Amino acid sequence: MKIVITGGTGFLGRHLVWRAAAEGAQVIFTGRDASAAREVIDHAPAGAVRWQAVAHGEADAQATLTDIAHDADALVHCAALSAPWGRREAFHRANVLGTAEVIAACQANAVPRLVHISTPSVYFGFADRLRINEDASLPTPANEYVRTKLAAEALVRKAVLPSAAILRPRALHGPWDQALVPRLLRVMRRGPIPIMRGTDIQLDLTYIDNAVDAVWLALTRPLPRPLSVYNVSNGQPATLGALLEAIAREFGLPLRTRVLPWPVAALVARGLEATARLGRGKEPLITRYSAGVLAFSQTLDVSRLRNELGWQASVSTEEGIQRHARWWKARQT
Repeated sequence: MKIVITGGTGFLGRHLVWRAAAEGAQVIFTGRDASAAREVIDHAPAGAVRWQAVAHGEADAQATLTDIAHDADALVHCAALSAPWGRREAFHRANVLGTAEVIAACQANAVPRLVHISTPSVYFGFADRLRINEDASLPTPANEYVRTKLAAEALVRKAVLPSAAILRPRALHGPWDQALVPRLLRVMRRGPIPIMRGTDIQLDLTYIDNAVDAVWLALTRPLPRPLSVYNVSNGQPATLGALLEAIAREFGLPLRTRVLPWPVAALVARGLEATARLGRGKEPLITRYSAGVLAFSQTLDVSRLRNELGWQASVSTEEGIQRHARWWKARQT
Protein backbone atom coordinates (compact mmCIF):
# COMPACT_ATOMS: atom_id res chain seq x y z
CA MET A 1 0.00 0.00 0.00
CA LYS A 2 1.38 3.38 -1.03
CA ILE A 3 0.19 6.39 0.98
CA VAL A 4 0.99 10.06 0.46
CA ILE A 5 0.65 12.27 3.55
CA THR A 6 0.81 16.03 3.18
CA GLY A 7 1.96 17.99 6.21
CA GLY A 8 3.85 14.96 7.47
CA THR A 9 6.23 17.10 9.51
CA GLY A 10 3.35 18.50 11.58
CA PHE A 11 1.86 17.08 14.75
CA LEU A 12 -0.87 14.80 13.40
CA GLY A 13 0.97 14.25 10.12
CA ARG A 14 4.12 12.79 11.66
CA HIS A 15 2.12 10.38 13.82
CA LEU A 16 0.26 9.22 10.72
CA VAL A 17 3.56 8.70 8.89
CA TRP A 18 4.81 6.51 11.74
CA ARG A 19 1.54 4.54 11.95
CA ALA A 20 1.36 3.91 8.21
CA ALA A 21 5.00 2.82 8.13
CA ALA A 22 4.42 0.49 11.10
CA GLU A 23 1.50 -1.03 9.20
CA GLY A 24 3.84 -1.84 6.33
CA ALA A 25 2.82 0.91 3.94
CA GLN A 26 5.16 2.71 1.58
CA VAL A 27 4.92 6.33 2.73
CA ILE A 28 5.81 9.60 1.03
CA PHE A 29 5.24 12.65 3.21
CA THR A 30 5.51 16.34 2.47
CA GLY A 31 6.49 19.39 4.48
CA ARG A 32 8.62 22.51 4.35
CA ASP A 33 11.12 21.94 7.17
CA ALA A 34 14.07 19.67 6.35
CA SER A 35 15.14 19.30 9.99
CA ALA A 36 11.62 18.31 11.04
CA ALA A 37 11.50 15.84 8.14
CA ARG A 38 14.74 14.27 9.33
CA GLU A 39 13.24 13.82 12.80
CA VAL A 40 10.21 12.08 11.29
CA ILE A 41 12.43 9.78 9.23
CA ASP A 42 14.63 8.99 12.23
CA HIS A 43 11.62 7.74 14.21
CA ALA A 44 10.29 5.56 11.36
CA PRO A 45 11.41 2.05 10.33
CA ALA A 46 14.54 2.28 8.19
CA GLY A 47 13.77 2.84 4.53
CA ALA A 48 10.00 2.92 5.08
CA VAL A 49 9.34 6.61 4.48
CA ARG A 50 10.48 9.32 2.09
CA TRP A 51 10.20 13.08 2.39
CA GLN A 52 9.33 15.46 -0.43
CA ALA A 53 9.54 19.22 0.08
CA VAL A 54 6.31 20.94 -0.97
CA ALA A 55 5.26 24.55 -0.42
CA HIS A 56 1.53 24.71 -1.10
CA GLY A 57 0.39 27.58 -3.27
CA GLU A 58 3.72 27.95 -5.04
CA ALA A 59 4.29 27.32 -8.72
CA ASP A 60 5.74 23.81 -8.57
CA ALA A 61 3.51 22.39 -5.82
CA GLN A 62 0.88 20.96 -8.17
CA ALA A 63 3.37 19.15 -10.41
CA THR A 64 5.26 17.77 -7.41
CA LEU A 65 2.12 16.41 -5.74
CA THR A 66 0.91 14.87 -8.99
CA ASP A 67 4.26 13.16 -9.43
CA ILE A 68 4.51 11.66 -5.94
CA ALA A 69 0.84 10.55 -5.97
CA HIS A 70 1.47 8.29 -8.98
CA ASP A 71 0.19 4.78 -8.15
CA ALA A 72 -0.82 5.88 -4.65
CA ASP A 73 -3.56 3.90 -2.93
CA ALA A 74 -4.54 6.81 -0.71
CA LEU A 75 -3.68 10.40 0.12
CA VAL A 76 -4.09 12.02 3.54
CA HIS A 77 -4.19 15.81 3.43
CA CYS A 78 -2.95 17.13 6.79
CA ALA A 79 -1.06 20.20 5.60
CA ALA A 80 -2.69 23.43 6.75
CA LEU A 81 -2.02 26.80 8.30
CA SER A 82 -3.61 26.44 11.74
CA ALA A 83 -3.48 29.56 13.89
CA PRO A 84 -5.89 31.99 15.57
CA TRP A 85 -4.28 34.94 13.76
CA GLY A 86 -2.58 35.64 10.45
CA ARG A 87 -2.87 37.18 7.01
CA ARG A 88 -5.88 36.29 4.87
CA GLU A 89 -3.61 35.58 1.89
CA ALA A 90 -1.48 33.13 3.87
CA PHE A 91 -4.51 31.16 5.07
CA HIS A 92 -5.98 31.09 1.56
CA ARG A 93 -2.73 29.88 0.01
CA ALA A 94 -2.14 27.13 2.56
CA ASN A 95 -5.67 25.90 3.17
CA VAL A 96 -7.63 26.56 -0.01
CA LEU A 97 -5.02 26.45 -2.77
CA GLY A 98 -3.26 23.60 -0.99
CA THR A 99 -6.45 21.54 -0.94
CA ALA A 100 -7.13 22.31 -4.60
CA GLU A 101 -3.64 21.03 -5.45
CA VAL A 102 -4.23 17.82 -3.51
CA ILE A 103 -7.58 17.19 -5.23
CA ALA A 104 -6.02 17.75 -8.66
CA ALA A 105 -3.21 15.31 -7.84
CA CYS A 106 -5.76 12.70 -6.74
CA GLN A 107 -7.82 13.17 -9.89
CA ALA A 108 -4.79 13.06 -12.20
CA ASN A 109 -3.72 9.73 -10.69
CA ALA A 110 -7.17 8.27 -9.96
CA VAL A 111 -6.15 7.85 -6.31
CA PRO A 112 -8.76 5.53 -4.77
CA ARG A 113 -9.19 7.43 -1.52
CA LEU A 114 -8.62 10.92 -0.10
CA VAL A 115 -8.78 11.59 3.63
CA HIS A 116 -9.00 15.31 4.28
CA ILE A 117 -8.24 16.63 7.78
CA SER A 118 -10.50 19.52 8.69
CA THR A 119 -11.45 21.04 12.04
CA PRO A 120 -14.44 21.15 14.42
CA SER A 121 -13.76 24.87 14.71
CA VAL A 122 -16.30 25.09 11.89
CA TYR A 123 -18.95 24.51 14.60
CA PHE A 124 -17.72 27.31 16.87
CA GLY A 125 -19.96 30.35 17.14
CA PHE A 126 -19.37 31.90 20.59
CA ALA A 127 -22.20 29.86 22.10
CA ASP A 128 -22.49 26.63 24.07
CA ARG A 129 -23.00 23.58 21.83
CA LEU A 130 -23.07 20.01 23.14
CA ARG A 131 -22.92 16.68 21.29
CA ILE A 132 -22.62 18.34 17.90
CA ASN A 133 -23.13 15.92 15.04
CA GLU A 134 -21.65 16.16 11.57
CA ASP A 135 -24.87 17.53 10.04
CA ALA A 136 -25.26 20.39 12.52
CA SER A 137 -25.76 23.90 11.21
CA LEU A 138 -22.58 25.94 10.89
CA PRO A 139 -22.27 29.50 12.19
CA THR A 140 -20.41 32.36 10.56
CA PRO A 141 -16.67 31.47 10.54
CA ALA A 142 -14.95 32.80 13.65
CA ASN A 143 -11.70 33.75 11.88
CA GLU A 144 -9.70 33.33 8.68
CA TYR A 145 -8.49 29.87 9.67
CA VAL A 146 -12.07 28.62 10.00
CA ARG A 147 -13.22 30.40 6.86
CA THR A 148 -10.51 28.81 4.74
CA LYS A 149 -10.97 25.36 6.27
CA LEU A 150 -14.66 25.57 5.37
CA ALA A 151 -13.69 26.60 1.85
CA ALA A 152 -11.34 23.62 1.67
CA GLU A 153 -14.12 21.27 2.77
CA ALA A 154 -16.33 22.73 0.05
CA LEU A 155 -13.70 21.88 -2.57
CA VAL A 156 -13.57 18.27 -1.36
CA ARG A 157 -17.37 18.03 -1.39
CA LYS A 158 -17.56 19.28 -4.98
CA ALA A 159 -14.68 17.17 -6.30
CA VAL A 160 -15.29 14.05 -8.37
CA LEU A 161 -13.33 11.42 -6.45
CA PRO A 162 -13.71 7.64 -6.09
CA SER A 163 -13.91 7.84 -2.29
CA ALA A 164 -13.25 10.58 0.26
CA ALA A 165 -13.60 11.27 3.96
CA ILE A 166 -13.44 14.52 5.91
CA LEU A 167 -12.32 14.21 9.54
CA ARG A 168 -12.74 16.93 12.16
CA PRO A 169 -10.47 16.09 15.15
CA ARG A 170 -11.01 18.18 18.26
CA ALA A 171 -8.19 19.65 20.42
CA LEU A 172 -5.37 17.27 19.58
CA HIS A 173 -2.63 16.73 22.13
CA GLY A 174 0.16 14.28 22.91
CA PRO A 175 3.89 13.89 22.13
CA TRP A 176 5.15 16.54 19.68
CA ASP A 177 2.15 18.81 20.29
CA GLN A 178 3.37 22.35 19.59
CA ALA A 179 0.08 24.19 20.02
CA LEU A 180 -2.65 23.26 22.48
CA VAL A 181 -0.95 22.12 25.68
CA PRO A 182 2.29 24.12 25.22
CA ARG A 183 0.26 27.34 24.95
CA LEU A 184 -1.70 26.44 28.07
CA LEU A 185 1.50 25.65 29.97
CA ARG A 186 2.94 29.04 29.03
CA VAL A 187 -0.13 30.75 30.45
CA MET A 188 0.11 28.66 33.64
CA ARG A 189 3.73 29.70 34.13
CA ARG A 190 2.98 33.36 33.48
CA GLY A 191 0.01 33.78 35.81
CA PRO A 192 -3.57 32.80 36.51
CA ILE A 193 -5.83 31.17 33.94
CA PRO A 194 -8.80 33.43 33.17
CA ILE A 195 -12.15 31.81 33.95
CA MET A 196 -14.69 33.60 31.79
CA ARG A 197 -17.92 31.64 32.16
CA GLY A 198 -17.21 29.30 35.04
CA THR A 199 -15.29 26.02 35.32
CA ASP A 200 -18.28 23.79 34.49
CA ILE A 201 -18.27 24.35 30.74
CA GLN A 202 -17.88 21.08 28.83
CA LEU A 203 -14.93 20.43 26.52
CA ASP A 204 -13.48 17.57 24.46
CA LEU A 205 -9.85 16.62 23.99
CA THR A 206 -8.42 14.12 21.51
CA TYR A 207 -5.30 12.17 22.37
CA ILE A 208 -3.15 11.77 19.29
CA ASP A 209 -3.34 7.95 19.20
CA ASN A 210 -7.14 8.09 19.10
CA ALA A 211 -7.03 10.51 16.16
CA VAL A 212 -4.51 8.35 14.30
CA ASP A 213 -6.74 5.31 14.81
CA ALA A 214 -9.65 7.23 13.29
CA VAL A 215 -7.64 8.31 10.25
CA TRP A 216 -6.31 4.80 9.72
CA LEU A 217 -9.83 3.38 9.75
CA ALA A 218 -10.96 6.07 7.29
CA LEU A 219 -8.09 4.99 5.06
CA THR A 220 -8.61 1.25 5.23
CA ARG A 221 -12.27 0.52 5.97
CA PRO A 222 -15.05 0.59 3.36
CA LEU A 223 -16.85 3.94 3.51
CA PRO A 224 -20.66 3.93 3.38
CA ARG A 225 -20.90 6.79 0.88
CA PRO A 226 -18.64 8.51 -1.68
CA LEU A 227 -17.99 11.33 0.82
CA SER A 228 -18.19 10.69 4.57
CA VAL A 229 -17.68 13.26 7.32
CA TYR A 230 -16.59 12.23 10.82
CA ASN A 231 -16.13 14.02 14.12
CA VAL A 232 -13.14 12.83 16.15
CA SER A 233 -12.53 13.24 19.88
CA ASN A 234 -11.89 11.03 22.88
CA GLY A 235 -15.66 10.80 23.25
CA GLN A 236 -15.20 11.65 26.92
CA PRO A 237 -16.25 15.25 27.64
CA ALA A 238 -14.94 16.86 30.82
CA THR A 239 -15.37 20.16 32.57
CA LEU A 240 -12.85 22.94 32.09
CA GLY A 241 -12.04 22.80 35.79
CA ALA A 242 -11.31 19.07 35.76
CA LEU A 243 -9.11 19.36 32.67
CA LEU A 244 -7.10 22.27 34.09
CA GLU A 245 -6.58 20.40 37.36
CA ALA A 246 -5.44 17.24 35.57
CA ILE A 247 -3.01 19.11 33.31
CA ALA A 248 -1.54 21.11 36.19
CA ARG A 249 -1.15 17.99 38.33
CA GLU A 250 0.43 15.77 35.66
CA PHE A 251 2.74 18.47 34.26
CA GLY A 252 3.76 19.59 37.74
CA LEU A 253 2.70 23.23 37.43
CA PRO A 254 0.69 25.40 39.81
CA LEU A 255 -2.90 26.09 38.86
CA ARG A 256 -3.98 29.64 39.52
CA THR A 257 -7.24 31.04 38.21
CA ARG A 258 -9.04 34.36 38.25
CA VAL A 259 -12.52 35.33 37.20
CA LEU A 260 -12.62 37.45 34.04
CA PRO A 261 -16.19 37.87 32.80
CA TRP A 262 -16.60 36.98 29.13
CA PRO A 263 -17.83 40.46 28.05
CA VAL A 264 -14.67 41.97 29.54
CA ALA A 265 -12.41 39.31 27.99
CA ALA A 266 -14.06 39.79 24.59
CA LEU A 267 -13.62 43.57 24.80
CA VAL A 268 -9.94 43.23 25.72
CA ALA A 269 -9.39 40.72 22.89
CA ARG A 270 -11.02 43.06 20.36
CA GLY A 271 -8.73 45.85 21.50
CA LEU A 272 -5.64 43.71 21.18
CA GLU A 273 -6.74 42.58 17.72
CA ALA A 274 -7.28 46.18 16.61
CA THR A 275 -3.83 47.13 17.87
CA ALA A 276 -2.29 44.19 16.04
CA ARG A 277 -3.94 45.23 12.78
CA LEU A 278 -2.58 48.74 13.11
CA GLY A 279 0.91 47.42 13.79
CA ARG A 280 2.86 44.79 11.90
CA GLY A 281 0.21 42.11 12.20
CA LYS A 282 1.94 40.20 15.01
CA GLU A 283 -0.43 37.80 16.73
CA PRO A 284 -1.99 39.49 19.76
CA LEU A 285 -1.56 37.96 23.21
CA ILE A 286 -5.18 36.83 23.04
CA THR A 287 -7.80 36.83 20.31
CA ARG A 288 -11.56 36.72 20.73
CA TYR A 289 -11.54 33.23 19.21
CA SER A 290 -8.78 31.82 21.43
CA ALA A 291 -10.52 33.23 24.50
CA GLY A 292 -13.85 31.89 23.30
CA VAL A 293 -12.72 28.29 23.07
CA LEU A 294 -12.17 28.35 26.86
CA ALA A 295 -15.37 30.29 27.53
CA PHE A 296 -18.02 28.20 25.75
CA SER A 297 -18.92 24.51 25.90
CA GLN A 298 -18.24 22.48 22.77
CA THR A 299 -18.45 18.70 22.63
CA LEU A 300 -18.73 16.39 19.65
CA ASP A 301 -20.98 13.43 18.91
CA VAL A 302 -18.62 10.68 17.67
CA SER A 303 -21.29 7.98 17.27
CA ARG A 304 -21.02 8.04 13.45
CA LEU A 305 -17.31 7.25 13.67
CA ARG A 306 -18.05 4.41 16.09
CA ASN A 307 -20.99 2.97 14.19
CA GLU A 308 -19.69 3.22 10.64
CA LEU A 309 -15.96 2.57 11.07
CA GLY A 310 -15.88 0.59 14.32
CA TRP A 311 -13.69 3.18 16.07
CA GLN A 312 -13.16 3.13 19.82
CA ALA A 313 -10.92 5.41 21.88
CA SER A 314 -7.90 3.34 22.87
CA VAL A 315 -6.59 5.98 25.30
CA SER A 316 -8.77 7.72 27.88
CA THR A 317 -8.55 11.44 28.52
CA GLU A 318 -6.86 10.87 31.89
CA GLU A 319 -4.33 8.41 30.48
CA GLY A 320 -3.67 10.67 27.51
CA ILE A 321 -2.78 13.60 29.75
CA GLN A 322 -0.49 11.33 31.78
CA ARG A 323 1.27 10.00 28.66
CA HIS A 324 1.71 13.49 27.28
CA ALA A 325 3.14 14.73 30.58
CA ARG A 326 5.64 11.84 30.82
CA TRP A 327 6.89 12.58 27.31
CA TRP A 328 7.10 16.32 28.00
CA LYS A 329 9.03 15.84 31.24
CA ALA A 330 11.47 13.48 29.52
CA ARG A 331 12.14 16.15 26.89
CA GLN A 332 12.95 18.72 29.60
CA THR A 333 15.90 16.70 30.98
